[in-house]
Amino acid sequence: MARVTVEDCVDKIENRFELVLLASHRARQIAQGQPIVVDRDNDKNPVVALREIADEKLTPGDLKEDLIHSLQKHVEVDEPEAPSQPQPAIAEDAATPAAAGAADDDDNIAFDRMSEDELLAGIEGLVAPEKNDDY
Repeated sequence: MARVTVEDCVDKIENRFELVLLASHRARQIAQGQPIVVDRDNDKNPVVALREIADEKLTPGDLKEDLIHSLQKHVEVDEPEAPSQPQPAIAEDAATPAAAGAADDDDNIAFDRMSEDELLAGIEGLVAPEKNDDY
């Protein structure tokens, strides 16, 4: 059984705290069933993880990226937005004679556009329902 020391691993990852984070993350991966890339030699998962780092079987960059990815709860995906064309307000549509005839038609419905500030102002103006002690 080959011994692994912190000095063997600090050569690959200079920061000891980062080494602990990455080795513990790798040990958890091994515990979850990911294949190991060194001989186990009856060692426990943290020792196997340190031996993998010391033998440079895993790169610190890949381990760090995988650790960050595992800690993320929400991953933003940048998708291009479709160009939006502003819709005229209903009040403006009703003022024109052509729109007055269209207002009677159920197929042509126009909706108001609200900004976030207007929406928040409207929500803040709402009154919370009174609490009833019967519950």
